[in-house]
Amino acid sequence: MTAASPNTSADIAELLAFYASAGVDEALEEAPVNRFAEAAPKPAARPPAPASAPRQSSPQDRLASEQRLTPERPAAGFDASRVPDAPARLMPATAAVPDEAQAALARQLASSAATLDELRQHMAAFDGCNLKFTAKNLVFADGNPEADLMLVGEAPGRDEDLEGLPFVGRSGRLLDRMLAAIGLDRNSAYIANVIPWRPPGNRTPTPHETEICRPFIERQIELVNPKVLVNLGGPSAKTLLNTSEGILRLRGNWRVHTTASGIAIPAMPTLHPAYLLRTPAHKKLAWRDFLEVKAKLGSLATS
Repeated sequence: MTAASPNTSADIAELLAFYASAGVDEALEEAPVNRFAEAAPKPAARPPAPASAPRQSSPQDRLASEQRLTPERPAAGFDASRVPDAPARLMPATAAVPDEAQAALARQLASSAATLDELRQHMAAFDGCNLKFTAKNLVFADGNPEADLMLVGEAPGRDEDLEGLPFVGRSGRLLDRMLAAIGLDRNSAYIANVIPWRPPGNRTPTPHETEICRPFIERQIELVNPKVLVNLGGPSAKTLLNTSEGILRLRGNWRVHTTASGIAIPAMPTLHPAYLLRTPAHKKLAWRDFLEVKAKLGSLATS
């Protein structure tokens, strides 16, 4: 059923009032358009004009054409020195790898450090990582550098940045309990991070930031020379074990970290304490990993 068309002035007035209340306040066309009418066929394209017979070129035309095709022949009074250089955007440019110079400097400083104190001084003086300028403190390490066990996380958080020590917040207190469960504490372990400066807002470090800081943590591990290395979380495991696997696949399986001098250190990837605070059901997995660490330390001590 279709509605009847308005025929009276009253009907038209009511219809206009309805349109006005609905927000229709102006017409889009001068005349009404029937949207259901068939569109008129488009006019056929005009055929191309027949080609005219080629005009015989005059000697003057041939001379002008030769001058256009031979730009190396300057006209009289032409001053080549006044022609502007080509825009820089048209010149080929060589792409540079960002931060490569700073990464090379980090490798040089790290390899030149003969002791942990020297390494810490080099890192404190190093300005090649942008994270240093937003962090409050360099978070170098905590614990006993003579210990058989070394644990490496990813990066400091707010509490660590304020105190200048790794794992001192909620995740740090959980890590202390995890160590106590296998009979260890901070006096019998050495703790550090891949990134020694806190990223703003606890964001994930970029690959460039990680690569710049990688030589420092690798040299730190080499100088401590622990018997067992524990990678706390996926970023630490991926960086130091050169793998792309996820932490849930990596954890619980012994890997090897090889230092620059060729020393192979048994490494156990496990779940980060911050992850365990968000996912308490996986604490049982970390407990199994730490039992493996305890057994490995016991077997190395008796061998």
